[in-house]
Amino acid sequence: MAFDSFSDFLQMGRHGFYVWSTYGISGVILFAIAWQSWQQKKQVKRQLAKRFIREQEK
Repeated sequence: MAFDSFSDFLQMGRHGFYVWSTYGISGVILFAIAWQSWQQKKQVKRQLAKRFIREQEK
């Protein structure tokens, strides 16, 4: 293993803040993209359901 302890692993040779903040920011961005996609999918489903109901009423 490249690190002697878990603390050394977290510090990553004094680059730990940069490394872990980059992972955190990337995780937040990926979560936001997934959440936005999920919200858009729900909106499209609602719109299609409304359109379907309107078509059935004609």
